[in-house]
This record gives sequence, structure tokens and C-alpha cells, in this order.
Amino acid sequence: MLGYTVRRILTMIPTLLAISFIIFVIIQLPPGDFLETEIAEMQAQGEAVDPEKIEYLRREYGLDKPFLEQYAVWVFGLVQGDLGFSFEHQLPVNEVIGDRLWLTFVVALATILFTYAVAFPIGIYSAVRQYSVGDYVLTFIGFLGLATPNFLLALVLLYFANLWFGTSIGGLMDPKYVDHPWTWSKVSSILEHLWIPVIVIGTSGTAAMIRRLRANLLDELQKQYVITARAKGLSPLKVLLKYPLRMAINPFIADIGNVLPQLISGAVLVSVVLSLETTGPMLVRALQSQDMYLAGSFLMFEASLVVIGVFISDLALAVLDPRIRLAGGATK
Repeated sequence: MLGYTVRRILTMIPTLLAISFIIFVIIQLPPGDFLETEIAEMQAQGEAVDPEKIEYLRREYGLDKPFLEQYAVWVFGLVQGDLGFSFEHQLPVNEVIGDRLWLTFVVALATILFTYAVAFPIGIYSAVRQYSVGDYVLTFIGFLGLATPNFLLALVLLYFANLWFGTSIGGLMDPKYVDHPWTWSKVSSILEHLWIPVIVIGTSGTAAMIRRLRANLLDELQKQYVITARAKGLSPLKVLLKYPLRMAINPFIADIGNVLPQLISGAVLVSVVLSLETTGPMLVRALQSQDMYLAGSFLMFEASLVVIGVFISDLALAVLDPRIRLAGGATK
């Protein structure tokens, strides 16, 4: 197990390096660069453009260097914790993103915990009590969750949160705490606002997970080893927890690497509606303005989450399912 873990960690390094190169190629694919986009906007507004100033800025930002040299400078900066310079904000990327990465991670992690905490008990109950009244009711609620658009649910929850609890509309905290240092009051304000985006973002994922878990568990409960365990006199709870549930949740463990990036990238519309200080809206703006270092930093953040998540899921699957072997070779 230790050797496998070390090998996987060493494999992550060239994987992230290859991903960084692909990301840099993609953000450079659109014709032109940030300065050319700025020049086009200035000319459209009738403003004069100083060619000498443009050339100076091109040299200052390193846009006149060859592609591979720009990539090498960016990668070595990433290794040292320097994410580059944001052209649009005229600040280092580290200062621009500020708390956005942490707030994005907090929202995504809270959404995952909410999804698993709600979906697992309901999915297990629906499978064990198949075709009961509770199963039909929970299935209907799950279909509602799948059918309701996230942005519509966001607007409804914003209204009722303000009407019933007096929570300020939009954002992840009260406006007075924005750009303020971290205090317990700021943390409590985030917790007060956090439940709205968590429910909005997690609703559809929770409903889908309930359906998948119910189907997987029903399939396992009908297998021969479960019938044998029941015939031997094991209690229903022990029969459920011993193997069927462990086998049924394998797909969810395998999806850990995709969950966090999907939540972050899939919540852009919700972030705009709720005015959340997360990475989604800023990433969209960075891609539109060709602010390549800012966009590249966000994309590397999501790619790192995928690689780390896949690593964690592989280890968890090896521990959870004895049928999964970490080394090759046939078994007798």
C-alpha cells in the first residue's frame, strides 16, 4: 500500500505538468491577446491609442516573448507560489483572487457534505423500503429536485431568506465584512449566508445521487450472497452494512475526483444570480478579456482538485472493496 501511494504521488507531478501545458495552450488559442482586446475596446469607444505605450506594455507583461518562454516563466512561478500578473486588475493574481479560492472551496465542500448527508439515508431507505409510501414520496421529491432550475430555486430562497430570517440578499457575507480581515463575526456571517448556495447547488446532485444509490443497492440486495447471509440468520442491519452498501457506494467513491470541479464549474450561473464571491464569475470574465494568467490559475486550481480527488478515490476504493487490487497479476 505504501509503495502504491508513493508511486501515485510521483505520477501526479508529470500529470499536473502536462495539464498545465494543455491549459496554457488553450488560453493562448484565441487570436490576439489582452492588449489587442483592450485596443479594440478603446477604438470602439473613440479613444486614441498610443502605439509606443502599447509596445511598452507588451514588453512589460512579457507578451512579446515566444510561447514556450512564456509558459516556462508561468510554470516556474506556479512552483514558487507566484500565480502571475493579472492584466485586467493590474495586480498580482495572488492579490486578485484573495479569499475567492477559499470561499469557493468552502461552498463546494459544504455542498458535498450536504449532498452525501441527505442522499445516502434517503437512497438507502428507498432501496430497503422499495415501493412503500415513503419510497414514492421521496422519489417524487427527488424528481422535483432534478426538474427545478438552480437559478429559479436561488431566487426563491433569496426571497424567503430575506423575508423570514432577515438575511441580506446575495453574497456569502454581509456587505460590511467584504474586504475586511477574518473575525468570528465574519465567519458567522458566512455561515448565515452559506446554506442558500449549498441547497441551491446541491439539490440536483442530491436528487441524482438518491436515484443512483437506490438502483445500485437494489441490484446488490438481490444477489446470492445477500440471500445466503439472510438464511444464516444475520440481522437485516448487519446484512445491509456488511457488503451490499459497501459495493453500492463504489461508484460514488470513484467520482470523488470529479465532484469538486463539477460543483465549482457548474455553479457559475448560481454564483452570478446570488452574487457569490467565488471563482466562477471571475474566471468567465478572465477568459473573455484574455487575462491568461488569472484564467490559467483558476483552471490549474480545478485540475489540481481532479488529480488529488482521483488519488483519494483510488486509495478509498482499495480500502473499501477487497476485490480491488493495487498491483497487477492474476489471482488464483
